[in-house]
Amino acid sequence: MSKLTNDLIRFGYLETDAIIEAFERINRIEFVRKEMELQANVDVALPIGCGQTISQPLVVVFMLELLDPQEGQKIMDVGSGSGWTTALLSDIVGQKGKIISLEIIEELLKVGEKNVDKFGFVKNGIAEFYNVDGNDGFPTQAPYDRILVSASAACKIPPALKEQLAVGGKMVLPVQNSIVYIEKISKDNFFEEKFPGFTFVPLISSR
Repeated sequence: MSKLTNDLIRFGYLETDAIIEAFERINRIEFVRKEMELQANVDVALPIGCGQTISQPLVVVFMLELLDPQEGQKIMDVGSGSGWTTALLSDIVGQKGKIISLEIIEELLKVGEKNVDKFGFVKNGIAEFYNVDGNDGFPTQAPYDRILVSASAACKIPPALKEQLAVGGKMVLPVQNSIVYIEKISKDNFFEEKFPGFTFVPLISSR
């Protein structure tokens, strides 16, 4: 087991077997720029170009543990960047699952898709990439069992994402400097919990 994974377990952040196994199989070094490879297994956010970052591993673990992804689920990954979260989620959902990966920056989308397919997830149909505005979600594949957003909404949760979440589904996203956990109880009823003290790049909009 890598030192990074072991430390995240030891300090109580990484708990779920499926997420632990994904962290071991999907090495972060495959998703960072060449000049950053020596820092790939350090618990810090790193630049990936285009003004974006690959999130700090501790933050990714915190969000995935809240999200509670399961085998066979359909998950939307908004702001997928260099593809690390898409690959982790693809590993967890397995052959019967589906990850819809959204990235508004075309250059990053191409990088992310290439990185994720190092593990065969695009080739085998688990992960699909779309160059669209994540604020709008991807309605043609809705509803989603889970939605993960890796960039910060300015002041409120994009309504399209709440609409596209399945009843009983869970969404985890940053809003300003908090991570927000949402569970859809019914069509118009949501449970929300905020966890303050985080920093993210902003969720870019085409509008």
